[in-house]
Amino acid sequence: MSADRIAVLVTAIGGGGHGEQILKALLQAEKGKYFIVGADAQEHCPQFSWVDAHVVLPLANDKNYIDRVLDVCEQFDVKAVFHGCEPELKRFSAERSRFLDRGIFLPINPAGLIDLCMNKESTNAKLMELGFKAPKYIRATQQQDLLAIDWFPVVVKPSVGAGGSANCYIAQNQEELLALATYLGFENIAATFVIQEYVGTPEDEYTVGVLSDMDGNLINSIAVRRLLSGGLNVRVSVPNRTERKDLGSKLVISSGVSHGYVGRFPDITKQCESIAKSIGACGAINIQCRVVNGEVMVFEINPRFSGTTSLRAMMGYNEPDVLMDIHLRGARIEKSFSYEEGYVLRGLVEYKL
Repeated sequence: MSADRIAVLVTAIGGGGHGEQILKALLQAEKGKYFIVGADAQEHCPQFSWVDAHVVLPLANDKNYIDRVLDVCEQFDVKAVFHGCEPELKRFSAERSRFLDRGIFLPINPAGLIDLCMNKESTNAKLMELGFKAPKYIRATQQQDLLAIDWFPVVVKPSVGAGGSANCYIAQNQEELLALATYLGFENIAATFVIQEYVGTPEDEYTVGVLSDMDGNLINSIAVRRLLSGGLNVRVSVPNRTERKDLGSKLVISSGVSHGYVGRFPDITKQCESIAKSIGACGAINIQCRVVNGEVMVFEINPRFSGTTSLRAMMGYNEPDVLMDIHLRGARIEKSFSYEEGYVLRGLVEYKL
């Protein structure tokens, strides 16, 4: 391997999550720049054919998981490790000193920020505390808590987790909300739910990436105006039966598989840059929001690389590559560097193994 070629480990590259997205972005970097080691918990992972070397790792909750990751790093002289799923992010965050002690670049946000953003209720409260717009919400641990809600429609989701909008539902009145509570059960899905006001229209939903270096200095930002249509991109779509005609004819929750128009959208990204700075982001964060009367209304922040990382890289905004240029190669990156704008759309790919 060339001395200038950096060995990188990307975990959880199968399954279509952000690990696969990071891998796709690195594959778009300059040819020969990286020696990519791909890892996944599944032995039959189609993405293994894309990388220079591959390994099967245990799940992140395995007691020997970090030991195994570090063994792989030693075997291939890995200089940087990118997590590919949220359980791994939490495990890496808890044991980050083991990577740093070995001089391995671990591009994750501070532990406090990760913990904050992993909890939707805490995120909502923090944004309001800092003076940013966020949907009205309550914390619910029992059905009795739901009786206080008189602002419909609402989005019901677990306070912690629910990546890709899992276990997220819309209720348009008190009867639907109580029926949902009975159906979901507070003990079955999650101990605590956050009930958020449904805001804006599907046409004004954005996923916004803000990239800072590991010292918290802003590098750049980018947004995808989501195109919410079809089974791949929409988790829930129901006719709007409320009197809130300003919300549009349909109430929609995205699936987490985003595509659409990729661009700078300065009025939106500037607001998100302020949010990232205020919460102490160091690295990549992804802000999920709708724009209402010109103001960003944040309903979730992912403290990690996005599920649209490769779409952004296609436009010349390659977040993992930029961070390694800065922190491993000592490169000077122009703040707010230019990139392309335009539509990037997704479909399905089949593999015969």
